[in-house]
Amino acid sequence: MTAIPLTLTDEQRALRDGVADICKRYPGEYWRALDVKREYPEAFVNDLTTAGYLAALIPEQYGGAGLGVTEGALIMETIHANGGNAAACHAQMYIMGTLLRHGSEAQKKQYLPKIATGDLRLQAFGVTEPNSGSDTTKLQTTAVKKGDRYVVNGQKMFISRVLQSDLMLLLARTTPVDKVTHKTDGLSVFLVDIRGIKGLEVRPLRMMMNHSTNALFFDGMEIPADGLIGQEGKGFSYILDGMNVERILVASESIGDGRWFGERAVAYSSQRVLFGKPLGANQGVQFPIAKAHTAVEAAALMRNKAAALFDAGEPCGPEANMAKYLAAEAAWEAGNACIDCHGGYGYAEEYDIERKFRECRLYKTAPINNNLVLAYVGEHILRMPRSY
Repeated sequence: MTAIPLTLTDEQRALRDGVADICKRYPGEYWRALDVKREYPEAFVNDLTTAGYLAALIPEQYGGAGLGVTEGALIMETIHANGGNAAACHAQMYIMGTLLRHGSEAQKKQYLPKIATGDLRLQAFGVTEPNSGSDTTKLQTTAVKKGDRYVVNGQKMFISRVLQSDLMLLLARTTPVDKVTHKTDGLSVFLVDIRGIKGLEVRPLRMMMNHSTNALFFDGMEIPADGLIGQEGKGFSYILDGMNVERILVASESIGDGRWFGERAVAYSSQRVLFGKPLGANQGVQFPIAKAHTAVEAAALMRNKAAALFDAGEPCGPEANMAKYLAAEAAWEAGNACIDCHGGYGYAEEYDIERKFRECRLYKTAPINNNLVLAYVGEHILRMPRSY
């Protein structure tokens, strides 16, 4: 049986403490200033890269640390528990897995060592489209092979960090949907060097949170055929393979957010005196904080289970999806409790709560909507009739 660890090892504690030390150099004022200007946390990401944390999941033979998803999750959680936002760099961990598991040896040797050192950034993941959303099989971006190149046309929407990335993992249709047996066939995944590439227009979108989000337009963009990862037409399964890691890492960020909200709420409500006693002595204040804490701890256990199963090479789809759902809901609950106990101060920018509140709300919607998680649980775990 796969063992689910309940405590951190000495090595994991050292990993957590190392990440926390970097986070301490980037306090709330740093993130607040970036949020106002909608700027990318370049210095923070550079420090994480230099310390090797973004190469945690890359095997040692390619210059990484060769750690498991359990450790990757710990890194993401620690960043958020210290008030930061790992969304600026989390994609590298789960995008890299597609290259590692399905790329050729030549592709791995060409890209992974440079990704590990930070000479190349792989932060952009081109999947979502304006007309398909979560229904990935209906995407309309095409990649047509012409000689030794593919020509790409179409659009992508809500694609983050394109302007901060050297490489992009792109999913496109290489066989028309009306010419495949199964709708999941005919999709291919490419690793694209987007530095100075022609035929790609990037339009930044100003969103509720500072997420470096863009709309992409492909107009005859040509990419080398050797950028194809794995077999043509099998890209959907390759993307799905990495989504469990994405769910686990995003769940970890939500867990970190929940812990940050909880610590802030406990500290403030214990010190703030109203009507002659600490605010936190009122059950109307105390119980929502305690309830949120309980939910965060439960989500962390499910996340730990999902990560342990993945690292053991076992199927973890149900656990990864449920961890993402539980963590996103727990963080949102903790955020509400934190705002409520702070009253008007919870809405003041200088307290950072409203920023974290906006950031944590995203994970109820992305990378998969929580309603779709429930649909997955209903159909694939409980064997209920398909709902969509």
